[in-house]
Amino acid sequence: MITPAYVRTMAAYNAEMNRRLYAAAERIPDAERHADRGVFWKSLHGTLCHLVWGDRNWMARFDGWERPPGKLAESAGMIADFATLAAERVRVDRDIEAWARRVDDVWLAQDLVWFSGAAGTEMRRPRGFLLAHFFNHQTHHRGQAHALITAAGQATGDTDLMLIIDGPQ
Repeated sequence: MITPAYVRTMAAYNAEMNRRLYAAAERIPDAERHADRGVFWKSLHGTLCHLVWGDRNWMARFDGWERPPGKLAESAGMIADFATLAAERVRVDRDIEAWARRVDDVWLAQDLVWFSGAAGTEMRRPRGFLLAHFFNHQTHHRGQAHALITAAGQATGDTDLMLIIDGPQ
């Protein structure tokens, strides 16, 4: 189901979509980015913070990265300043793409065992399955961010994978 080419393709898609979202979000005044809009992570800024937090948390499991500060419930407030958040997003995306180039079939075929703070228990799942979750989580919350950006009158351009990525990487 999940191949190294899929991982590279989704990492490239993730990075490009984040570039588009952040470019549009930067045109929104800071107070509007931080305003509670009634979404799960409260605001556009909170949603973008949660995405960085989640990516760093999964990459700590997948590739030994340093864990992000705080717990899941605190993830929306991880970085208060938008410029700092945007710089961290660029760094995280660059490092995810570099890691994706190293993923191979042997790594994908193995299980990952970790303690899930969200579930409160030790978990064991196939890495390929978890990568499907990893990229789905990004897409899910980027969709929420996209809706908030659109509601604020900004545009991100195309969002469809097949319009952004030429094919498997």
